Amino acid sequence: MLLPFELFVMLVLANGAPVVAARLFNHHADWPIDGGRLCRDGRALLGASKTWRGLVVGTLACLIFAAWVGLGAGFGALFGLLALLGDLFSSFVKRRRGMSSSARAVWLDQLPESVAPMLMAWLWLPVPLWEAMAIALLFALSNMLFSPLLYRLGIRRQPH
Repeated sequence: MLLPFELFVMLVLANGAPVVAARLFNHHADWPIDGGRLCRDGRALLGASKTWRGLVVGTLACLIFAAWVGLGAGFGALFGLLALLGDLFSSFVKRRRGMSSSARAVWLDQLPESVAPMLMAWLWLPVPLWEAMAIALLFALSNMLFSPLLYRLGIRRQPH
């Protein structure tokens, strides 16, 4: 009964913990995953906002929460990693399209980071596929709804 809620919380943790860590640590340990490399098109591979700190913090947040609620540390680590890899995929696509890291890409900014871990949850746990996709969609919609509020509160640096 609590499983859908726990999975939703894990999506929020995977994507929110790196934002909180960036605010807490300012520019400490914010090494870009792409190392500043450019693609053949001359644009950044991922961009400076995708850091090793964020990848580690988001993965650890899910690992700790999943272990705490009884889903297992391994499940939590893989769930968090898949969410963040989905976010990296979004950034890669946005850079290829010439969009900045702060540019809004409705659905592209939300779905890869929620669908990938929810597909893993569907394979790993007793969660029907329709429910896993509903949780992913709910996360995407809530992200679109609450991001402007978090921006106004000074928690996010972009309004989306």
